[in-house]
Amino acid sequence: MLNIFTLANGRLVQEEIEALEELSKFQPIWVDLESPTLEEKRWIKQYYGLSIPEDAMDEDIEESARFYEEDNGELHIRSDFLIDDDEDPRSVRVAFILNQHNTELRSRGVLFSIHDEDVPVFRLLRMRARRAPGLIEDAKEVLLKLFDADAEYSADTLENIYDELEIAGKKVLEGNVSDELAGEVLGAIARQEDLNGRIRRNVMDTRRAVSFMMRSRMLNAEQFEEARQILRDIESLDNHTAFLFDKINFLMDATVGFININQNKTIKIFSVASVALLPPTLIASIYGMNFKFMPELDWSLGYPYALALMAASALGPMWYFRRRGWLK
Repeated sequence: MLNIFTLANGRLVQEEIEALEELSKFQPIWVDLESPTLEEKRWIKQYYGLSIPEDAMDEDIEESARFYEEDNGELHIRSDFLIDDDEDPRSVRVAFILNQHNTELRSRGVLFSIHDEDVPVFRLLRMRARRAPGLIEDAKEVLLKLFDADAEYSADTLENIYDELEIAGKKVLEGNVSDELAGEVLGAIARQEDLNGRIRRNVMDTRRAVSFMMRSRMLNAEQFEEARQILRDIESLDNHTAFLFDKINFLMDATVGFININQNKTIKIFSVASVALLPPTLIASIYGMNFKFMPELDWSLGYPYALALMAASALGPMWYFRRRGWLK
């Protein structure tokens, strides 16, 4: 899908392009390619003179492979954007290309973004830019606003994580945690821990991208200050993710502790039962000996006496253990 965005009365207007000829009708500041086809890439190269690299979506982590400037003046930024999906939270790699200086190409002053699936941050920016005149003035502003919205999206996701951990914490700290409930809580905590880690990686990647923009001297004074504010917001998110990691570890330890308590209760019952059965076992062993002279062997009540003695020796310790509260 190929979408272009133009400015009209200070608002961002979206147009979906279905043919090469339609590109000449607009003067966009942003061209968004979502899962572009070979034909759509050919349109971009033919009209704008921009070649989309084959490795644009590679998972390289080296800074030199993700943030660089070509000899022809094209600025390349590859950054990850978070998708907070209940079933499959993930990060999507987005490649940005911005030609700032080459006036010989129609791509000058146009931001190009390439990604494999729709990104919530992109939808958020489109909605805001349609409703707020003057929010965006040029292609660099689009890129900054995307990173700003990404930091805000991460902050909202962190708040959701905190809410989920509050629910899990109430279940754990109420006591009487069964093994089934403990397993459910551990699963929920593990999911939030994974999401928190993704957010931390995502904001770290956003910090690197914004810092690269500041070092490249592509921003004016107002945009540079906006970039500094984004970095300050990201720093506060780092502190919050660290706090959530501590909370996650506490809830994880508490849940595992309740599981150990339940296991200890089971083991205690078996231990008490084993101790209670030792006296009857001793009595049975004695009367199982093959001695010729044993008074009870010739006694008509010897067998009932032995049974009663074994029962009494078993019930006595059980009564004592229950009185002491060891069976609770």
